[in-house]
Amino acid sequence: MSLWQRPLKRLQAMSYDKLLLFTRGYANETLRERIYAEHKTNRFRLNSLKSFVSLFLVGTVLSVTLAACSGGTGSNSSTEAPTANPVAATKDNVELTLVSFAVTKAAHEAIIPKFVEQWKKDHNQTVVFKQSYGGSGSQTRAVIDGLEADIVHLALAGDTQKIEKAGLIQPGWEKEVPNNAIVSKSVAALITRPGNPKGIKTWEDLAKDDIKLITADPKTSGIAKWNFLALWNSVIKTGGDEAKATEFVTKVFNNVPILTKDAREATDTFAKQGQGDALINYENEIILAQQKGEKVEYVVPDVNISIDNPIAVVDKNVDKHGNREVAEGFVKFLYTPEAQEEFVKLGFRPANEQVAQTKAATDKFPKVKTLGTVSDFGGWEAIDQKFFADGGVFDKIQAQKKR
Repeated sequence: MSLWQRPLKRLQAMSYDKLLLFTRGYANETLRERIYAEHKTNRFRLNSLKSFVSLFLVGTVLSVTLAACSGGTGSNSSTEAPTANPVAATKDNVELTLVSFAVTKAAHEAIIPKFVEQWKKDHNQTVVFKQSYGGSGSQTRAVIDGLEADIVHLALAGDTQKIEKAGLIQPGWEKEVPNNAIVSKSVAALITRPGNPKGIKTWEDLAKDDIKLITADPKTSGIAKWNFLALWNSVIKTGGDEAKATEFVTKVFNNVPILTKDAREATDTFAKQGQGDALINYENEIILAQQKGEKVEYVVPDVNISIDNPIAVVDKNVDKHGNREVAEGFVKFLYTPEAQEEFVKLGFRPANEQVAQTKAATDKFPKVKTLGTVSDFGGWEAIDQKFFADGGVFDKIQAQKKR
């Protein structure tokens, strides 16, 4: 069997997802652009596209062969090897752009220097990070609109899936790293005023007439979607139906005087501006505030939602920038005990089970009796369509708020 016949034979049994993975390392963008465009515009014809890929591979092999015969070197060919990073691998310095949701900033600022040191030691290459933090929904839109993130660490998988649908991330990203790409976790917590004068201990207390609650807007903030699900989940997991859940969540949002843009702004509104009797926020955000010397009182309700934060390489951008190897290296580093321990120090529940069983983790995080998950609600696509799309449950609840 000839050199070019071997890869062509492999194409015969490939699905769309496998075809993308097979071609992911090629430096020539024409091939991958064609695959993205065919699929995105619903013109995808697998057999004809395989023929296109086949011709591309034949041309690649022939060009490399001719270069070798004429005395050229493989390093000068932009289509040489499917796993090479032809740009970044030859540079002393390589740049990565990390786009993440607001409350991960402290964790990444602790982890990044450790990765930079390790990468320099192993590869003799200096990694320079550009970082952007904000509401997860806003960050997602920014990436889709042109912010050239190499890595996205977002508040929820639904946001990452939107970037995938935009053609920037290849399907199957959840399976490329451990734990379905969930790299950090948290749960929802209720922050109260000192001494908890309103006696707020459970989700049900937030529906009382004399309570004012601060939370972010689910239209712009990932944490706000989690907050909404935590409220809804508290009814469903205790035997209530959707009618009761709608009634309860409507009462709670009647008690929300302002919807902030993201989790950080919600915290500032509650803590610095003194608004509200309670604040729903990530448990990790509260722990971080306490570590900074702030006196924060909070309750982690026994019925809660598992807040799972995914990580993903933005395939189209890393291929453009030629820094796939270092981007994937950073993502893998985030799962190491060393990095996961930093997440724990800053209040995130670890994705690494080994770290989750350590005394540092078990002492820091109270156990939750009943924990809901995204899968309980059919996944993020179903959740967004039902709750957060225009005209969805959230919009209907907002329309019914007391004037």
